[in-house]
Amino acid sequence: MSLLKIYHYPDAVLAEMSEPIAVVDDEIRQLAADMAETMYAAPGVGLAAPQVGISRRLIVLDCGGEENPELIKAVNPEILERQGDSCEEEGCLSVPGYYAAVKRSSWVKVRYVDMDGQTVEREAEGLLAICFQHEIDHLDGKLFVDRLSSLKKGMFRKKYPKILEQQQEQL
Repeated sequence: MSLLKIYHYPDAVLAEMSEPIAVVDDEIRQLAADMAETMYAAPGVGLAAPQVGISRRLIVLDCGGEENPELIKAVNPEILERQGDSCEEEGCLSVPGYYAAVKRSSWVKVRYVDMDGQTVEREAEGLLAICFQHEIDHLDGKLFVDRLSSLKKGMFRKKYPKILEQQQEQL
């Protein structure tokens, strides 16, 4: 396994629509393993293939924390149903140092293909539901900041270069 480079806003790969994966083979399983290692090292709770420069429909998630880890590797994930409202603060490994409240569904039913090539349907709520929605957005070329109001997007665009500058000074 190896750590992969995480691409940051405004890199163009983050705005691309990802291609579906036809078959789960050893190359996809290795990519998923490398993505999981990269996500844990960052540290984060989710990572999508576009964030490591690959426009394919693959995400990895683990919202269980250290006490109850549950690594999910999902190929071609899609949301089948959604219910409820949530507005939680989100961050993103591709937008380091910036956090904002984002409106999402509080419950989702998702379908994806696992690393054995089996179709899985599952329900998710809370953090896991938010994480599925966030990572699937990446596959559609959207960042969480794209879901902000026009006013908040404008504030983000003004504030973010200063955040990056401060991070560079700390290195």
